[in-house]
Amino acid sequence: MTATVNETAPVTEALELDHVESHLHPQPSYDVDTHPVPTGREEIWRFTPLKRLRGLLQGEPSDARLNWEQKLPEGVTLTEISTAEAQALAVSAPLDRLGALAAANAGGAVLLDVPSELVADEPIRLVLRGDSVDDVVWSHLVVRVGTHAKATVLIDHAGSATYDAFTQVVVADGAQLDLVTLNDWADDAVHAEQINIRVGRDATVRAFEFTLGGDLVRTSTNVDYAGPGGSADLYGVYFADAGQHIEHRLFADHTAPRTRSNVLYKGALQGQDAHTVWIGNVLIRKVAEAIETFEQNDNLVLTDGARADSVPNLEIETGDIAGAGHASTTGRFDDQHLFYLQSRGIAEDEARRLVVHGFFNDIIRRIGIPDVQERLVAAVEDELADV
Repeated sequence: MTATVNETAPVTEALELDHVESHLHPQPSYDVDTHPVPTGREEIWRFTPLKRLRGLLQGEPSDARLNWEQKLPEGVTLTEISTAEAQALAVSAPLDRLGALAAANAGGAVLLDVPSELVADEPIRLVLRGDSVDDVVWSHLVVRVGTHAKATVLIDHAGSATYDAFTQVVVADGAQLDLVTLNDWADDAVHAEQINIRVGRDATVRAFEFTLGGDLVRTSTNVDYAGPGGSADLYGVYFADAGQHIEHRLFADHTAPRTRSNVLYKGALQGQDAHTVWIGNVLIRKVAEAIETFEQNDNLVLTDGARADSVPNLEIETGDIAGAGHASTTGRFDDQHLFYLQSRGIAEDEARRLVVHGFFNDIIRRIGIPDVQERLVAAVEDELADV
């Protein structure tokens, strides 16, 4: 990676909006001191086992880095920029202490730049691998998609590390982005990440998140809108085994009229003390008239001893909306589905596998990257081998 930055690329203007006081979305700030060390009693921390973060909240500096491999279509660049340059891109600041620490300790940022009007004919691939859980790694990534550009970005995490990342995504007016994140860590890894996405006027974002590995994974994906007509679909699949803690937090902040958001996350759990957490929040501001939003989380508990927490939230400040709602389900196998399959000669174990694959495939098939879809189906099959 070279230490240059494209000065002619479009920059998204900052949003001039009053901060909404809420325990679900604190005041954004790059200043670490404005985000106190949590005690675990705060609403945004009460589900997270803080001791298992391996000291990330203390924010000790580190020179460790993940090993990066990249495959970039022609015209797409990957460059190093300063922290000040990253902040100048005007995407919202960190919403919690982990995000602020990642920005402060990363020693600069990496800019993935898709120029205006470019249509990438193949996925942009970033493979990030860690060597040891003893390595504390801080990371700051900026993804910028120019006006009327179209791209798919795949970020693939693997290996072992204690990792905290702050990722900013700027999608300019009329652009289209598919962002696919794979959290396929080794069993001992710790991964905390905040992903802030700004959707331009009439822009379209589809963000996919797949979490399969790691000892503890806690991610926070936040979306806001720089103009009317923006659309965001947030999809997720996660599978927790014994002792794993997997936590996903979603926040759609409707900051412009005639915008749209749709959130669909599905998870499965098996084994003693497997724990998943899904927190969804949608804020519809006074200016966000005629918006449409829906959020849904479904959990499938495969064995005793596993626990799924699912908390959807909806905050509305205007009565002029096209539609808003949320749903959450947590349960065991559908006995009717199993009976139907078994009545047609399918063994019970195979019937259970078919039900789980069907549960996840609704999301997996939407990705549009064949090798990734095949990998995820195989990963689910590997997980089911332990049921």
